[in-house]
Amino acid sequence: MTGPDEQASTVPRNLRHLRVFLAVVDSGTVTAAAETCHISQPAVTQALNKLEKATGLSLFSRSPHGLFVTETGKLLATRVRRAFAYLDPALSELAPRLRVTITTAQLQALIAVREAENFTLAARRLDIAQPTVHRAITQLEKEAGRPLFGRTSYGIVATRAAVNLAQAARLAFAELAQAEADLAEVLSAEAGRIVIGAMPLSRSYLLPKAIARFRALRPRLPIQVLEGPYKELLAGLRRGDIDFLIGALRDPAPIGDVEQSLLFHDTVVIVAGRHHPLAGRPAVGIGDLARFPWIVGQAGTPIRAHFEALFRQAGIDRPASIVESGSLILMRELLDASDHLGCISYLQAQAEISRGLLQALPLDLSHTSRPIGITTRTSWLPTNAQRQFLDLLKAPL
Repeated sequence: MTGPDEQASTVPRNLRHLRVFLAVVDSGTVTAAAETCHISQPAVTQALNKLEKATGLSLFSRSPHGLFVTETGKLLATRVRRAFAYLDPALSELAPRLRVTITTAQLQALIAVREAENFTLAARRLDIAQPTVHRAITQLEKEAGRPLFGRTSYGIVATRAAVNLAQAARLAFAELAQAEADLAEVLSAEAGRIVIGAMPLSRSYLLPKAIARFRALRPRLPIQVLEGPYKELLAGLRRGDIDFLIGALRDPAPIGDVEQSLLFHDTVVIVAGRHHPLAGRPAVGIGDLARFPWIVGQAGTPIRAHFEALFRQAGIDRPASIVESGSLILMRELLDASDHLGCISYLQAQAEISRGLLQALPLDLSHTSRPIGITTRTSWLPTNAQRQFLDLLKAPL
């Protein structure tokens, strides 16, 4: 996002031009790059000129001895290499010549069809005509020498190779978007956004304070906070739609291509409304808890696991009346209007407890300590803005 007098850099998604750019970075001459890319020297010069015009930055310094990449050019080269590091293995697996022939339009069509499982829906997503999408996939399949989709009664299903390429393309495009944010910094502008996958604790405890601090540093950079089940947020992280997740860490890590970093530990608390029969009691037993209806997180969440264990370890049947939700607002209002009890993260409910809107029941739940932290893609390289936000999350509150 830029101000009225600022122009953010745009990184063209022309894959051939980006390969030419890297060839010049590596060789330092137009002649060598032309030979490497099997194109004419004027074509190399044209590609570089278009790239510099689009970015609005000098990527090379020219001298009689050759072309020397500038510091700005090095920033772009780092991101472009990372993009092709995702893309090229998937292309080589499918058909090596695709590294030369593949286009951004074909990759965008592949991603859209793979996710929509329908050509018409994919075309709507891309805002182009359905025959255009179909033609892009047909050309890609012809160049690959194999089908990329199979038809079933449920729709169009991607082959394993197509799924791998679509995932790689998503991550490659994410790197190019990161490149625009990197280059915007050079122009003292801002580009891109920070996209956070937020689990319940982070939304009420961590994020509000971190966002307030971040706004003092960068008042205009868009921040998008996405909510949803952990599996959906994790999928968004892995395909490059989400920059990082904040919330309860999993043990072990859910999959090998993500890494987790610890911020602190949190415990579970049992809460009741202000007028609940158990509120204000000096002591409460598990048998007392079993007599009331509950609101608690969905099956598969760490909170739910602690809730189930609470009764199982006491040898008492779990309450049958359960509302499944991770919403603090719903819990607060339901507890205020009924005799329901809630099982929730202590830090998530801390503000409600301190304001007297919820009552913490006197139970020692120190054994429910669980790690809270940040989950990112392995080898993810944050922009300066993203790094600043992460530093704020790690700073003492």
